Amino acid sequence: MNNKNPDAKTVESALDILGSKGKQNRLSRMLPFLGPAFIASVAYIDPGNFATNIQGGAKFGYMLIWVIVASNLMAMLIQTMSAKLGIATGQNLAEHCRNQFPKPVVWLMWFIMELVAIATDLAEFLGAALGFYLLFGIPLLAGAFLTAIATLLILGLERYGFRPLEAVISGMLGIIALCYLIETLIGKPDWGQIAYHAVVPQFSGSESVILASGIIGATVMPHVIFLHSALTQNRIVVKNKEQLRRLFRFQIADVVIAMGIAGLVNIAMLIMAATAFYKTGLTHIASIEEAHRTLEPLFGKAAKWIFGVSLLVAGLSSSTVGTSAGQVIMQGFLQRHIPVWVRRLVTIAPSLLVIGLGLDPTSTLVVSQVVLSFGLPFAIIPLVMFTSRKDIMGDLTNRALTTVVVSMIAALIIALNIYLIYQTVFEG
Repeated sequence: MNNKNPDAKTVESALDILGSKGKQNRLSRMLPFLGPAFIASVAYIDPGNFATNIQGGAKFGYMLIWVIVASNLMAMLIQTMSAKLGIATGQNLAEHCRNQFPKPVVWLMWFIMELVAIATDLAEFLGAALGFYLLFGIPLLAGAFLTAIATLLILGLERYGFRPLEAVISGMLGIIALCYLIETLIGKPDWGQIAYHAVVPQFSGSESVILASGIIGATVMPHVIFLHSALTQNRIVVKNKEQLRRLFRFQIADVVIAMGIAGLVNIAMLIMAATAFYKTGLTHIASIEEAHRTLEPLFGKAAKWIFGVSLLVAGLSSSTVGTSAGQVIMQGFLQRHIPVWVRRLVTIAPSLLVIGLGLDPTSTLVVSQVVLSFGLPFAIIPLVMFTSRKDIMGDLTNRALTTVVVSMIAALIIALNIYLIYQTVFEG
């Protein structure tokens, strides 16, 4: 074994820890298992979240924080199940769909997931291009090409194994979290009101329900449900049941830490918008550009730059993760692999079209998040089906309560989607 290879060292350390109790402290024991959920969590703080959280905070203050809290808890449960599927079976969710469903269903699911992947790419790509524009004045079209190049360079790390890519993406997650920690402190929010709205569910008219659905769509991401199972499959392979259970417990810790950070960043985005715009009567602020422009007179020049940096890093990192997810979906459903640069060129097309037509980037981001919300049942339902089957999962089969809770989550999301259709068709 080559000890200089970061992947080999990680797997070796993980197997040592799983095989014996060892003498390392708790953090050292956990490090080899951290990574997959950090990559998945980046999708939970992509530019689509910026759009929905800014609109939610500017129009309704702290009122929708509970939606972020609830959707983050849903995300933790769902991503844990996805990770469990990968480590228990050695196959990802798309591969299970291909093996378990009739061919017409597989094709339909692949088509829907490709639409979701395009909507995801659109949001992430536009966000990064917007970040280049707001920070450096680079036109959106040129920013879009820069994003494509940067994404390919980051994905190029895959040739060196999973560990370097996990390290870079985790570092980018840290930058975004730091930016929003600073933004939150600058705004001096009302912590009492934040605590109240974090646990008390409320709506205020149909618009708040639509925004809540957008927040859920931006938080629980269907494409990353597929991706997470691929990130854990065969990452660390164990030989006995006890090690498998211990590996799963470490994966739960990975999910809780990574998704916890992502949830706090989402809450910080909404707090920033509520403190800066809703509190000062600027409830009309609905776009990322307006938010960026308005932050300087309210909180100073630093706030404007910090916002721009967080948007750019979020766009680049999530665009990278989105491209990986697209690869997993196509390869899993169809058993077909296309070079990542070809997929990047294909997925850049809708973004260039939106930029070329002069459509409002923030509105486009919000619509893309609603599309993601519609795609969620097609990821959650098969995930519940497979993880609740003993013949597939063995010792890591869902408990009955877990299956019931996740089924209720899927039902809630479907109900929200039906409400959105009703609003769109009958009430415009």
